[in-house]
Amino acid sequence: MQFVVTGAAGFIGSCLVNHLNSQGVDELLLVDDFSNQVKQKNLHGKYFQEQIDRITYVQELEKFTKPKIIFHIGARTDTALNNEKIFNELNLEYSKKLWAYATKNKIPFIYASSAATYGDGLKGFDDQKDIGHYQPMNLYGQSKQNFDLWVIKQKEQPIFWSGFKFFNVYGPNEYHKRRMASVIYHAFNQIRENQEVKLFRSHRKDFLDGEQKRDFIYVKDLCSTLYNCADKTGISSIYNLGTGHARTFKDLATAVFEAMGIEKNISFIDTPKDIRNKYQYFTQAMTEKLFSQGWISKFSSLEKGIDDYVKNYLNNQKYL
Repeated sequence: MQFVVTGAAGFIGSCLVNHLNSQGVDELLLVDDFSNQVKQKNLHGKYFQEQIDRITYVQELEKFTKPKIIFHIGARTDTALNNEKIFNELNLEYSKKLWAYATKNKIPFIYASSAATYGDGLKGFDDQKDIGHYQPMNLYGQSKQNFDLWVIKQKEQPIFWSGFKFFNVYGPNEYHKRRMASVIYHAFNQIRENQEVKLFRSHRKDFLDGEQKRDFIYVKDLCSTLYNCADKTGISSIYNLGTGHARTFKDLATAVFEAMGIEKNISFIDTPKDIRNKYQYFTQAMTEKLFSQGWISKFSSLEKGIDDYVKNYLNNQKYL
């Protein structure tokens, strides 16, 4: 029976397809906007049955074979985009239609939320409390928050569902993301070209330059968790999906230099003004709720994840 993966040609979606293939799952229906030929490289060598345009799929859901599960990873993720209509259409209303279809047909539904829903982090990152008091700092985060809030109000639900607030994901297959790619990706390219890394300067008195902290999670660990969630019984809910350990951008840059075998050389530049007021200085997932389900035992350390990413993918521009 088919698995459906939305956002399948993107960074996380294509890595999930790879993980499903590694688990012997190749009856896949891939959903995305496949017009970007650069993103198609993410799917080279992977096994699946069919590719369907994302708009066609949601408009003609009942025409397709009922899937075993839906992994809804697709979304508009540009945090700098200031177009509420696009986010409402692609991140909110689209997700509602898939939810309704999964509910009607008793299909497990796994979807991607985001740590951007937590806003500046001053109110914490607790997935066990009322999420309604969090205030996202951009329209992307707000669209994800809106869907989360809508989901928890629904009396009619899929037979099983989980929403995952992804923290800072990095790893193979993000070559097409350009400005929105991970800091690891940009650091690697800077070091290769100039033998140095330029990090964003802190514009807050309570953080030193380079001491901004994020919860960085390797995409391989994330995909493994999504699969384990779908493969086992658990409690339908919204979960944080991060390592639970915040690390500084200095730590990140140092790990990239070490993986490349190059002496550390870090300098600082101003954070671009168009994102400065919406920039998260600290993220760290509370993971007790996630780990209580038994879907994963531990995550890769930042150093281990970066070492694998740099040596096995970035060095040779390879795909997962």
